[in-house]
Amino acid sequence: MKSLDSFYKDITNGSIIEPTSLLPGDIKKEIGHFNIFDIKEILERLHGKSVMPYDRRAYYKISLIKGKNRAEYADKIIDIEKQGLLFATPKIPYNYLPQDTNQGGQFCVFTSEFLSKNKSGIDLDELPIFASDGYPIFQLTDEEVVEAELIFNKIQKEINSDYVYKYDLIRNYVAELIHFGQKLQPITALYSKHNSGARVSSLFAELLERQFPIESTNQRLELRTAKDFAERLSVHVNHLNKVLKENTGKTTTELISTRLTNEAKILLKQTDWNISEIAYSLGFEELAHFSNFFKKQTTYTPLAFRS
Repeated sequence: MKSLDSFYKDITNGSIIEPTSLLPGDIKKEIGHFNIFDIKEILERLHGKSVMPYDRRAYYKISLIKGKNRAEYADKIIDIEKQGLLFATPKIPYNYLPQDTNQGGQFCVFTSEFLSKNKSGIDLDELPIFASDGYPIFQLTDEEVVEAELIFNKIQKEINSDYVYKYDLIRNYVAELIHFGQKLQPITALYSKHNSGARVSSLFAELLERQFPIESTNQRLELRTAKDFAERLSVHVNHLNKVLKENTGKTTTELISTRLTNEAKILLKQTDWNISEIAYSLGFEELAHFSNFFKKQTTYTPLAFRS
């Protein structure tokens, strides 16, 4: 997972700048990490390098994005036509790709320690907007952009102030942003999932997504079969199949196969790894097993798909 040090290295275009030189001067370790940035300034700092890396980060991020963008979030691809609000969680990889040069907006990054329940009253793991099966990106109207900007501007003003309790106030503003986003969701997404079947389905989705993306030939999937997931979730494999079928319309194996196939396509098209390395990374013991699996899912052999 990308650390905050790596994040600061990225936004300084790899230059040797200590992360602490960009941090609020009075933030203390026990507070947790928090910072806010201007997107246009970051892009200028990167000299036009405007592609966000597709990976999991060890922090939460809320972005007010202005400009035409394409967001890739887990298995979702969402086009932001004009402006949007994006909620990123360490649980799920994402990136967004600017589609024009007219980019702007603001974003804040924070750790779970900064917004811990005992400090803010918020349990990040229980919030619908940060759920593994939640909807994390919202198109905004011009009026909604003004509302979101007001909150970001309050955060920016406060972080530069000398107010002793400013981080308590900033937590309230971050909570305001979260609630602003949750009000944009379909109302059905805001109700807690009380039944155990829905909870198991949600945990399965989270476990599945945590394994991706595959970023190195040394990285290998640990959970590949319905039995693997059932054991990790401490449920019988038949029960897992039943609740997933009820909640998603698909079996455990179908869901795993779809995600494996999507990752295989990415690795075949976007890396120069040989097919044996890709097969190994995806948890296949034999190249023939991977080839048979991929052909069954796509009708193509891995070599034919890559060419």
